Amino acid sequence: MKLVLFMFVFSSIYSAAQTVTVLNNKTKEKLASVLVYNKDKSVSNITDLEGRVSLNKFSKFDRIYFQSMAFETYAIDKIEIKSQGQLIFMTPRSEKINPIVISVSKFEQRKQDIPQKIISQSAAEVLLSNPQTSADLLQQSGQVYVQKSQQGGGSPLIRGFSTNRLLITVDGVRMNNAIFRGGNLQNVISIDPLSIDHTEVILGPGSVVYGSDAIGGVMNFYTKKPQFASDSTLFSGNAVVRYAAANNENTAHLDANYGTQKFAAATSISMNSFGDLKMGSHGPDEYLRNQYVDRIDGQDVVINNDDPEKQIPTAYDQINLLQKFSYQPNQRWEFDMGLIYTATGNFSRYDALTRFRADGNPRSAQWYYGPQKWLMANVKATHRGDGKWYDKVIFSQAYQQFQESRNNRSFQEPDLFQTKEQVDVWTTSIDFERRNRENNMLFYGTEFIHNRVGSIGSVFDIDTRQREAAPSRYPDGSSWRSLAAYANYQWKVDSKLVIQSGLRYNHIWLEAPFDDQFYDFPFEEAHLSTGALTGALGATYLPEETWEFRANFSTAFRAPNVDDIGKIFDPSPGTVIVPNPDLESEYSYNSELGVKKRVNDQFTFDISGYYTYLKDALVPRNYQLNGEDLILYHGELSQVQAIQNAESSVVYGLEIGAQYEINEQLRIYGHYNWLNGEQKEIDGSKVAVRHVSPSFGDAHLVYQNDRFQWDAFVMFNGQFEFNDLAPSQQSRPYLYALDEDGNPYSPRWYTMNLRSSYKINEGLTVTAILENITDQRYRTYSSGITAAGRNLILSLRYAF
Repeated sequence: MKLVLFMFVFSSIYSAAQTVTVLNNKTKEKLASVLVYNKDKSVSNITDLEGRVSLNKFSKFDRIYFQSMAFETYAIDKIEIKSQGQLIFMTPRSEKINPIVISVSKFEQRKQDIPQKIISQSAAEVLLSNPQTSADLLQQSGQVYVQKSQQGGGSPLIRGFSTNRLLITVDGVRMNNAIFRGGNLQNVISIDPLSIDHTEVILGPGSVVYGSDAIGGVMNFYTKKPQFASDSTLFSGNAVVRYAAANNENTAHLDANYGTQKFAAATSISMNSFGDLKMGSHGPDEYLRNQYVDRIDGQDVVINNDDPEKQIPTAYDQINLLQKFSYQPNQRWEFDMGLIYTATGNFSRYDALTRFRADGNPRSAQWYYGPQKWLMANVKATHRGDGKWYDKVIFSQAYQQFQESRNNRSFQEPDLFQTKEQVDVWTTSIDFERRNRENNMLFYGTEFIHNRVGSIGSVFDIDTRQREAAPSRYPDGSSWRSLAAYANYQWKVDSKLVIQSGLRYNHIWLEAPFDDQFYDFPFEEAHLSTGALTGALGATYLPEETWEFRANFSTAFRAPNVDDIGKIFDPSPGTVIVPNPDLESEYSYNSELGVKKRVNDQFTFDISGYYTYLKDALVPRNYQLNGEDLILYHGELSQVQAIQNAESSVVYGLEIGAQYEINEQLRIYGHYNWLNGEQKEIDGSKVAVRHVSPSFGDAHLVYQNDRFQWDAFVMFNGQFEFNDLAPSQQSRPYLYALDEDGNPYSPRWYTMNLRSSYKINEGLTVTAILENITDQRYRTYSSGITAAGRNLILSLRYAF
């Protein structure tokens, strides 16, 4: 009997020792959903709603790890737990100082451990800034420059690079396709800012993980993810209506989430209507829209604009749809499916409609993009492994379809020249993560991408209603394929030093058949088969908690795409780009140094310097087609050019940021960006790099409490004199103001702005924004449209 009693008591004590409670070290709050595992991850468990977890499955000799995204990982030997009274205390991470990012390796990493500079915006920040498009969202970060040729557009510039030298991803899927061009792109407006959960922008190269095009930076957009219920069911959502005075914007948005413990679904719908954009009152007269073209009684007529500050025509509409499903049968598996569809109406290319001939008549009566449509279907399967080969693997299969068109008719001419493009893109990727005690992490994977380009051209007589075949913009039936493998390794040498390195090998194939129906090309097709090896090596060093040093050295590349090798188009009056099948990849070599200093957790200052050398840059240069310098294009004798590999160019700059938290409710922060660049010409001369922007930045004073927040801020921009402009910009006076000698230049500008939001109750929030309070008339560098003047934006959001 005594033996039985002894065994019962011993069993009770031992059993109790197998259950521990996990607590927040600061608040003593019980922590649910903490992952618990041993060294080789052969055994794992998770804490319940009371923070309790059973350790019965673990060996008494196991070292046990407690991991949660918001807390520092805690490790302890099982035999030591009893001495702590069965309690585990986890220390919360400071999300302001050391947030989690996933853009650099496609898996969760501490921002502090990454040698590259990353800027991010949360869903809450997006709601406060209330951007009309995702291009505006990027610009409001204060560290990304945005060019606009029309209201329905926005072409980001990062560290002197733009368009096809920058990469865009949505939910981890590459958005760049085979016809992303070197000019200005408006594809980013297809991403609905009201459906975004957060953004992460990598400043600088990202080719090791993302491949071709990631030379200047990578813009990662993560849309709303379905949320599971902790118990029973969860139903929530938001309804938003918004109005803006400067362009008579009317937007309606609805999103909803339904979740159970294993299944969840998220839906998002946005509808936008933008009227003609009105510019400010104080600025260069060259920007005014004094005249525009209208068609009256079958004739093109020049109309004197009653309100020259109204930019006619710039109006357009857009619809955005998102549907996602997630299924989590157990802790090891999760399946996700997403569908995104966006479409615009027709929208005019405003800068093309402001060009005039020597006789004073407009060059074009019509120049508009047809509906820009984008469809993405994406399926992902995530599996948590046992740690032998991987801890987590993500398999992704995506399909995208892009549709766009261009429509151009000269003034008082009946022929409307039209080109239509469709690109179908299939992307397959598999990415692995393997962690060792949180000190060493290996990320590796492989990716295959296939682009198929369809392109047709026609000319439509608006009088006779007859249509005839015409040259297409791209070789119809072209293909662009990419196969790659990469590995990225993070080594935490000690608590102060983290080293990250990576390699990627990419092989690109391109095939383009040329049709000689309209042009006598000296070639029938173009073939490209080329490989690229890129690498990166970086380190972060924290000699103490208040200092952070970063250093990064990396290479990146961009392989020629169908736009480089095969397009036919007119970038400016009297110039035509023709195909060139003899192209090679361009490569960049980048170095970056950064320092961050924190003082008493109130003041933070950081500065980064970078230098990028671009070799064999793909740029337009004068060319000959069948020995001819000039050919007839769209009825006009035009100088022949083609994309060619130039000698080299360099871009370098400084990025400065500072923040001071006066108290828990009030803070000041700002950014300043300075950059410069030179491109070496064939004759050895040096000229400005096309997409290097003037210096720019912002300064904010922010107040926030439980219900009310406001942000008073200034945005500013430096000046480019005529000699600072790239040659291609010096020949486009219609984009710029004119100096006292009659030469184009880009003036400096600033705006003063105030945005605020008030939480009326738990569900209802009102936001009011007053932009450009002093009603400045300005254009961002290289833009063809003038920015909004004084603009009142009102928004009402109901959360349920």
